[in-house]
Formats: sequence, C-alpha cells, structure tokens
Amino acid sequence: MTFGRLRDEYRLLEDDAILALNKPTGISVMGERHGSDIASVAKDAAQELYPVHRIDKVTSGLVLFAKQLQYHGELTRQFNKRTVTKSYLAITRSKGLPREGTIDLPLCTGRKNRVRVAAEREAITRDGDSWSVGESGIFTHVKVYPSRTEFTKLWENRRFSLLEVRPVSGRRHQIRVHLAWIGHAIHNDPLFTKEVTGRTLLHSWRLSIAAPGGQRRMDLEAPPHDDFWEPVQPIDVPRVLSQA
Repeated sequence: MTFGRLRDEYRLLEDDAILALNKPTGISVMGERHGSDIASVAKDAAQELYPVHRIDKVTSGLVLFAKQLQYHGELTRQFNKRTVTKSYLAITRSKGLPREGTIDLPLCTGRKNRVRVAAEREAITRDGDSWSVGESGIFTHVKVYPSRTEFTKLWENRRFSLLEVRPVSGRRHQIRVHLAWIGHAIHNDPLFTKEVTGRTLLHSWRLSIAAPGGQRRMDLEAPPHDDFWEPVQPIDVPRVLSQA
C-alpha cells in the first residue's frame, strides 16, 4: 500500500502539525522489517512521520503522528505525564464480567520477551469488580511495572462481551494481557489462542490530547471498521456505542 492511499483511505485529521489515522489491522506503526510499516512507507514517499504513541500490528484504530519533530516531544510528554485520555473497544470470548471493572495487575517481561503479569495466576484475587495481587505475591526477581486498566461493559450475548477499555497506564500489550489473565481474552488474540479464525478484536477508539501549543483540546474518534463487528452481527452499533 502506498502512503498516499493509506493517508487518503484512513485519515481522520491532518494539519501542519499532526496526522491522525484510523489504522487497519495488519499494519505496524513503525519498526517492521522490510520497511512495510506506516512510518517507513511515509518516509519512502518523502514524508517524515513521528509516532506519538503505538498500537499493536493486530490492533486497528486511532494512531497519532507528529509531522514535524518540534511537535513530537510536546505530544509524547503528555502520554508520559498521563494527561491523555484514551479508550479502546474490545470483544472478549466469554461473558460474566461486571458492568464496570478495574484490573490492577503489575506487568513484567517473561520468557521470549513476552509480557505477563508479574505474579502467579493463583495470586490474583477478585474483589467484586476489581482484580489485584497482594504485595507478597508480586515477583521480586524481575523489573515490575505497575499497570491499571479500567473497563465498562457495553453489550453482551451468549458468546461475546463488548468492552470499552481505558488503560490508565500505557504498558506494552497491557490490555491484551490484563484481560487474558482474568479469564476474558480478546477474541482472536494470537498471544493467547492457537486457533485464530479472523482479526484480533481490539480497536483504538478515542483519544483526547492537547494540540501542539496547548491552546485547544483535540477529541479524536476512530469508527471501527466493518470487520471488527462481523463476529457479533446483528448488533445495533450506534445504540451500543452511545452508552459509552
């Protein structure tokens, strides 16, 4: 895919400072081999793009780039200071989740550089709508990253639950690991299932961030692509999303 086509088909907002795309699944933001990621494709077209944040290759949705290096630091600092609000849509393989929930589980890097909860599964406890692990159960032999995810259940049927997920911290694979470790893995997530039958049902949906210069707030939203909804049809998407 050329950068021109990518920008024209998936552009949400563009000005002199930023470019926001509604990324399809299967394309990396940066760092892909053979230069097939968005940043590399743009560079080949003589357009420098500086990712402000990242979403996984298997995740679709909103991703923000700075078009000039002078704006990049200003935008990324907001993520570091956690002044950005962001939410995702996730469809899990099972139901039984509360209407509102909090997953407060520290993360670490395990074997083969895989992200995991920094505790044994049996150390995880559920208290009503919250999951956590006591201090005595947290690993001490690895570097541990405190991580918190909040969610709201928007819809469910006999097979699936649709969640609005809000990562308070922004760790690598955080949403995917947190949901899997409480028994509600995202449908078709290759990190946690060997039988993937379609795209991973995780979508970067909303992002609120101060525009470069700090004089206004940008509230961005990326509508999920049709393939996100295929496994849960029929579903009244506007009605369901209006609950968020």
